[in-house]
Amino acid sequence: MIRLEAVQKLTEALKEAGKVAVLTGAGMSTASGIPDFRSRGGLYDRELNVEAILSESYFHSKPKLFWKYFKEIFGFQQIREVEPNAGHLFLAELEAMGKTVTIITQNVDGLHRKAGSSRVLEVHGSLDQARCPKCHEEYGLKDLLAEEIPRCRKHDVILKPDVVLFEGRVKHMEEAVDAICGCELFIVLGTSLTVYPVKELPNYIRHDRGITKAIINKEPTMMDELFDIVVHEEIVPVLNRVKQTI
Repeated sequence: MIRLEAVQKLTEALKEAGKVAVLTGAGMSTASGIPDFRSRGGLYDRELNVEAILSESYFHSKPKLFWKYFKEIFGFQQIREVEPNAGHLFLAELEAMGKTVTIITQNVDGLHRKAGSSRVLEVHGSLDQARCPKCHEEYGLKDLLAEEIPRCRKHDVILKPDVVLFEGRVKHMEEAVDAICGCELFIVLGTSLTVYPVKELPNYIRHDRGITKAIINKEPTMMDELFDIVVHEEIVPVLNRVKQTI
């Protein structure tokens, strides 16, 4: 049962806020049919060693095998068919209401961009791009789907995906911190806040009472106490309620 009091608080905070920062995780995209690897029953519960495969060292030592598993793990055959859900679309609609919305996402599916959001910081990169390690030329999703092992057309070198791999360095963290510290409303959607360094972002504003902090996640997190509004429900139904009352 959705807590109507929490929905009302979030609605009021959205009405008043001109600058909104949103941090999204895997739970944001489950309604679009993309599995949460870390949830119960996800890939992390199988024998497949996801962290070892999706690592810098594995890519450099076994690039052909890497791409085989990479495409399997991220469901490349279905990737073009995946569409933004109502939650993605709602965040994009907030911009049409005149709000400045910065989305910081751990997801690599590109659905926030596809939904129309204009300020998206993909801290873990994106699936729909790769580049040549030698000449750094960028290749899009069409090129990645055209070959089982995508290669640079100029140098015949196996491409490296834009996705941030384990042992790699996340992107846009300074911009993310700036967006959060400069907002009036900070919303966390669908992340357990366990992956470093993104999990540290709420700590930058934990003592700032001028920023309203809200989290919507299906399960409790270790950081729930940092938030003014806490909802343990599916994201889309909650945001649909907010949209009806905003």
